[in-house]
Amino acid sequence: MKSLSYLMALLTVILFSCNRKMQFDASGNFEADEVIVSAEQNGRLISFPIREGDSLNQGEIVGQIDVNNLLLQKQQNQASIKALQERTSDPMPQVEFVKRQLAVQHSQLENLQRERVRTENLVKADAATSKQLDDMDAQIDQLQKQILATQQQIKLDHSNIATQNRSVMSEKGALEKGTAVLQDQINRGKIANPIKGVVLTRYALEGELATNGRALYKIANIDTLTLRAYVTGDQLSQIRLGQQVRVFTDNGAKSYREYQGTIYWISDKSEFTPKTIQTRNERANLVYAIRIRVKNDGLLKLGMYAEVKFKE
Repeated sequence: MKSLSYLMALLTVILFSCNRKMQFDASGNFEADEVIVSAEQNGRLISFPIREGDSLNQGEIVGQIDVNNLLLQKQQNQASIKALQERTSDPMPQVEFVKRQLAVQHSQLENLQRERVRTENLVKADAATSKQLDDMDAQIDQLQKQILATQQQIKLDHSNIATQNRSVMSEKGALEKGTAVLQDQINRGKIANPIKGVVLTRYALEGELATNGRALYKIANIDTLTLRAYVTGDQLSQIRLGQQVRVFTDNGAKSYREYQGTIYWISDKSEFTPKTIQTRNERANLVYAIRIRVKNDGLLKLGMYAEVKFKE
């Protein structure tokens, strides 16, 4: 039993020793796309409850800037629009009155025309004079001119009221556009989180004055991190886009924690070796940056150091 325990301990030491002596092909640090969320409106932060470390969803409302002054301006515009609507005229009552006059005139014309026919027959029978017939024609002619004038009046009333209403409604259009602009500014008072992620840094506190463009907080999606590493020119032939690689991070003093990663970017330009990054060939002056996407199990942190092995 003692021999078995000794053998197991010896194997553990050997494994740890092998792990620590593992030769890696590249190394680097974890990073993520960090988004700085800024205020889009001026005003006091009346609500801003987020804290560093909070997990936020995309589109989640995380704060409110005071926009009471804009709300009052919007209400003023809406009241002006309502007042304009009351200034517009409905042409129908006036036009209907004139149309009734026109109907009466048409009825009178029909009566006169029937009377003329009767008078004309009387003249033929020598029971009426030609002057009576001429007087009848004069009345008919006069009434026809009145009917024409009434018809023109109906068209003129329509045109005048339409012109007046267009003038009023042109003001309404400008007010409605102004109201839409105010509503857009009011909407910008709501602080909407742009991406799903974790709050890294908070730059403002509730009650402080926010100005357009002022940074409020920084957020990043850390579900998947990017390992930015560097390789030498002679290693480029070993890697390709989409390649699966092994990523290692320290797991205590004597072992590593292993992750699977995918190379999704390889720089097409060389650069001088960064001071904080060591590659397999430390004598190389120029290296190429690569980016490796690694799924985060919750143990990976931004800035954490990691090493990469391309193949066995």
